[in-house]
Amino acid sequence: MELHILEHSLKVASIEKEGIQICTHGLIKLAFLASKTRCKFFSLTETPEDYTIIVDEEGFKELPESEHISVADATWLALNVVSGGGNASNSQPIGVTKIAKSVIAPLADHNISVFMLSTYQTDFILVRERDLPMVMHTLSSEFTLLRVVNGETVAAHNLGVTNGFVKPKLVPRPIIHPLSSPSNMFCVTSLDPDTLPSVATLLMDVMFYSGGPKEPGASSEDSSHIRFFSFSLIEGYISLVMDEQTTQRFPNNVLFTSASGELWKMVRIGGQPLGFDECGIVAQISEPLATADIPAYYISTFKFDHALVPEENIQSVIGALRTESTAQ
Repeated sequence: MELHILEHSLKVASIEKEGIQICTHGLIKLAFLASKTRCKFFSLTETPEDYTIIVDEEGFKELPESEHISVADATWLALNVVSGGGNASNSQPIGVTKIAKSVIAPLADHNISVFMLSTYQTDFILVRERDLPMVMHTLSSEFTLLRVVNGETVAAHNLGVTNGFVKPKLVPRPIIHPLSSPSNMFCVTSLDPDTLPSVATLLMDVMFYSGGPKEPGASSEDSSHIRFFSFSLIEGYISLVMDEQTTQRFPNNVLFTSASGELWKMVRIGGQPLGFDECGIVAQISEPLATADIPAYYISTFKFDHALVPEENIQSVIGALRTESTAQ
């Protein structure tokens, strides 16, 4: 398999809920008027706590300076596993569990922190730019390493680093963070960029103004129903993650659906904000799922992590993960 190192230099930021109004102009431009910017990588995820933004340096220029915006102290690069070659963004999704043992676990073993973004099209593994030499050294035996330069895919050189790395001591990875599963069921979907203008008003309402679970079946008394919505526009491809009630607000035949119409349940990781320095959080979750052969999408946000698994697997997933947390 090939591992593509994409050319985007990325920022990861958090926008406080009370500060979203001052950012909406820039965010709307990035989401709906991308041709007016030079941004090629943009993702916005709303959780109950905040909005997480992943954006390239050109897109970051569209956001105002504000005390309501916190930026992670690093430049990030996106890695993408491509099976059988082809363009990274239009390849079939690999799934975080499919790359758990070949990518996620080895990076965790080398104390490399990752930030995950699964989309409808594919899975992006974000690593700090400064960690790239170690990343390449760690994964070079398993993958053909390629870099995207000016839109062209070329062989990735090893940055002149071939030795001096200490083989890591493998240690167990017990799950140490609390797990919860909201009551919502989620859809992972997409739409044709040409239809984006026709649903722009609706999407803006969902992104910025709906404010909470007002949809039918999601009463305020349902304390386990959470606010979660993710929109990504990456190299021209749109990905959406939203709960089932939100999808019902869209016109028929606008959203792509799988043949099975699959619904996903969420496992939320973290009781307190996780931070960016702890290694192995994604591996703690993805390795047991890989062992059980359960597919999953994985979306990291500024404060917490989120895994999406097929609805029918949620009880076995929670059971397996909680067993893993107490077994070691």
